[in-house]
Amino acid sequence: MADGAMTTTFLAVIGGASLLAVTARRLRPVDRLPSLEGWALADRGLGPVWTWLLLGGTIFTAYTFTAVPGLAYGNGAPAFFAVPYTVIVCPLAFVLLTRLWSVARRHGYVTAADFVRGRYGSPPLALVVALTGILATMPYLALQLLGIRAVLTAGGLYPRGAAGDLVMVALFAGLAVATYRHGLRAPAVISALKAVAVFVSLTAVCWLVLERLGGPGAVFEGAARRLGGTDTAGSALLLSPEQQPAYATLALGSALALLMYPHVLTAGFAADSPRTVRKAAVALPAWTALLALFGFLGIAALATGVRAPEGGAESAVPMLVDRLMPAPLAGLVFGAITVGALVPAAVMSIAAATSFVRNVYVEYVHPTATPKRQVRIAKAVSLTAKVGAVAFVFGLRDQDAINLQLLGGVWILQIFPAVAVGLFTGRLHPRALLAGWTVGMVCGTYLVVREGFSSIVPLGTGAGPLEIYAGLAALLLNLTVAVAGTAVLERLGVPRGADSTDLPSRLTARRRPETGANTP
Repeated sequence: MADGAMTTTFLAVIGGASLLAVTARRLRPVDRLPSLEGWALADRGLGPVWTWLLLGGTIFTAYTFTAVPGLAYGNGAPAFFAVPYTVIVCPLAFVLLTRLWSVARRHGYVTAADFVRGRYGSPPLALVVALTGILATMPYLALQLLGIRAVLTAGGLYPRGAAGDLVMVALFAGLAVATYRHGLRAPAVISALKAVAVFVSLTAVCWLVLERLGGPGAVFEGAARRLGGTDTAGSALLLSPEQQPAYATLALGSALALLMYPHVLTAGFAADSPRTVRKAAVALPAWTALLALFGFLGIAALATGVRAPEGGAESAVPMLVDRLMPAPLAGLVFGAITVGALVPAAVMSIAAATSFVRNVYVEYVHPTATPKRQVRIAKAVSLTAKVGAVAFVFGLRDQDAINLQLLGGVWILQIFPAVAVGLFTGRLHPRALLAGWTVGMVCGTYLVVREGFSSIVPLGTGAGPLEIYAGLAALLLNLTVAVAGTAVLERLGVPRGADSTDLPSRLTARRRPETGANTP
């Protein structure tokens, strides 16, 4: 049973998020008729601070803040792949997201599939990009609910049975209403509370852990003994040579995949200029430092002897917080992590709805739909996505959502050639890109399922096969098919669609007159 003071501070944080959501309509209001761009992208009017808050709040999800320390708690060093992977994301966002924002703004694109449709003149290719994004996003949305449930259960705030289900529904109901009414502005304003609450509460937890356990050295030594080693150097807290290829490819592949997710692109498209996107990308490492500290708390939970339930390592940090912190501060931490789930969940539902409306409904069902009707359909789909996520969590095992999310990461990486490569060259033939996507999806799914839903797969035979990230292996095969297919199709003279963007058809370097610098 939860402590009264813990419950009070938890409800205060959730109540603050609800009050902020009510004021969302005041965030940079624009006197325009309803449009999908206005609802889904806040009229592309977010400045540097709001863009940084929204991007960070969207990328760094509540499930990440529980899963990464849970992985560190159970496996040690491999969990910290998330730190270099989110560091790699920053320069990628600086280059890719800025360029994509510029093209999208000039042509009125709202989704990545809009860009693909314009770049290659291929409705089928745009459709598979949109459907892949939706397919990869839905289990990711469900995982945010699993993160909330793990936190609330560890703190005694999640009653058993139907009462617990009602708590989850109540938490999501306010978010659903605010998002339905105000679109992206709702998670944007809540992201400010998320940043303050998470940064403050995490600093307090880490300070308390270091004070109680005698510094970082004592934490790592204690964790090393728990993992079966005599000291840090001889334990699973350090990567073995056999683990390094898996670690490196998982970090690289995850970074390439992250910027392809519709919710990340939606948060980036809401910026008011490419300069704003660049500023936000430069400041994103502050969120990465936050993630590293959460990973450290997983090690601390191991050192203090926290016993997470079997198959529930993501509860390790909430259990550590409940053990070490006074009840009011523990409630603050649990509230912060819960709010941390509401922001990405809202953006994910908006992104999935926008992709469906722009690239499925308007393209194939109702081409003459007015902007007002598009917004109305997007609101309905967004609400349906949230309801579906809640039903998914209640109706299936937690492991089912986790398995689907692992597959989602592999799937979303397969649109990288069409979107990211397409930003710099239009030479790849759309039919070859479709063939590469098909091969990558089939290969990636087969590799993950064959290994019992593990994203790390062995390649090669013998005593020591190389273990790498399945998504990256599938992407390399995808690119190979796309390049080879383009050569064959061009030789056969197969026509391609018209490019309606103003991007160069091939990667070139031009010299800026004022600086003399070469730019792509």
